[in-house]
Amino acid sequence: MGTTQLETVPEPKYWHLKTVLSEALDQDFAVGEVLPNERELAARFGVARATLRQALEQLELEGRLQRRRGVGTTVAPPRVGVDVGGTRHGWPGESSDGWEAVGVTETLPPTAVLKLLGGAADQPVHTVRRTRVTHGQAVAAELLYVPAASVPGLPAIDAPAGPARARAVLRELQRLALDGQDRSVELGSARAEDAKELDRLPGAPVLVVTTRYFTAEGTTAVSVATYRADTCRLTFGDSGDVEITHEARVAS
Repeated sequence: MGTTQLETVPEPKYWHLKTVLSEALDQDFAVGEVLPNERELAARFGVARATLRQALEQLELEGRLQRRRGVGTTVAPPRVGVDVGGTRHGWPGESSDGWEAVGVTETLPPTAVLKLLGGAADQPVHTVRRTRVTHGQAVAAELLYVPAASVPGLPAIDAPAGPARARAVLRELQRLALDGQDRSVELGSARAEDAKELDRLPGAPVLVVTTRYFTAEGTTAVSVATYRADTCRLTFGDSGDVEITHEARVAS
């Protein structure tokens, strides 16, 4: 196969610098440590400040650095590892799943979710909003879509709006016999509401995990969970538990 045009393009200076800086972060700096100012760093690595800024911006996008107002640029902690590979997870809302109910509304689901649920286009569903927090930081926001037919006992429950009503939907869902679930993971952009909740700018890169829950009758609920791409990494294993762990970063 002949050499393509892309193969002849040299690696950008800032990209090479990003690799060098990444190794320096692993070897010379501790988590939370403030980096020297741009002038010092540019002199240390023998590059122009414009090149340095590009490299720092890329490292921030990848979650290696954090810019803190009044502090400066600091070394970010390791990404949060989220296990999404198990096939034996239970219903949402079980005590060990690490999510906190925020509220619930009755809304028409997005078209993509509607196709997964297989419902009527004009039929509202219970939409439960939850957040996932670790070490005091919100790392994910979830919308759980539950058709009324999946929780027929809900109207009889005297629960006010807000978290109490959301937890009531989850409890009713857990009364069903879960047959299985499937997941898909894709890169997306943060919607305005999710961005606010996750302390990100709208349009920031996020990881979107879509889960379908099945009973003998078919798809019973659909979860769309949005994870911060800069602080989270998804892990795939055989464990049935969803775990959040902090692990040491390995230099590449």
